[in-house]
Amino acid sequence: MDINILQAVLIGLWTAFCFSGMLLGIYTNRCIILSFGVGIILGDLPTALSMGAISELAYMGFGVGAGGTVPPNPIGPGIFGTLMAITSAGKVSPEAALALSTPIAVAIQFLQTFTYTAFSGAPETAKRHLQKGKIKGFKLAVNGTVWAFAVIGLGLGLLGALSMDTLLHLVDYIPSVLLNGLTVAGKMLPAIGFAMILSIMAKKELIPFVLIGYVCAAYLQIPTIGIAIIGIIFALNEFYNKPKHAEETNVQGDQQDDWI
Repeated sequence: MDINILQAVLIGLWTAFCFSGMLLGIYTNRCIILSFGVGIILGDLPTALSMGAISELAYMGFGVGAGGTVPPNPIGPGIFGTLMAITSAGKVSPEAALALSTPIAVAIQFLQTFTYTAFSGAPETAKRHLQKGKIKGFKLAVNGTVWAFAVIGLGLGLLGALSMDTLLHLVDYIPSVLLNGLTVAGKMLPAIGFAMILSIMAKKELIPFVLIGYVCAAYLQIPTIGIAIIGIIFALNEFYNKPKHAEETNVQGDQQDDWI
């Protein structure tokens, strides 16, 4: 599949919006959001959503950043990986595209860290402009990081769209055995992501719920949506019963105080 100039520009603008949007608190820099936009632009939404879903499962864990580590950037699989999966016409599976795009995601994260470092003095600059009454300078300093991320996102989107032919030619040189291995590695990444989440969030009170989810998936063959509904049921039960327990505890405490 060939990408024309209009599609490349649209992908660049979409990447710019998503990359800069995370600074506005709208959580656009997520794999599923990035992939969705690429799928709409290229007209292959099923492949894009498949790529976004498997990437989101893996990057939910990578986003934890355990120990102060900086996780890979979702633009890697969200844009570059989705472009690989769509333009290769089935030659590169979403799982293989996830593995192939991981080094790109790491490189983009270095670029993001460099941008943060370059604009680290923006708050102090904005403060000085505000004290001097220079409103234009204040606005430029405050919004400079957002515009920088937008420009970088535009460049990354254009680069990914226009260089996809070259990347796919490089993929042709990868032996089929190694490509199959990358597919297997890509299938393992979501499991690694969940393991990272559990290493941070898992408590002994939550272990029964983890085991219930495993039994539902491995032995009862319940689909993901069904497991999610079961999880919602447990969450609602916990949400509605917890205030009742807290209220009973407060009542008992008041009665004890009165007795004393």
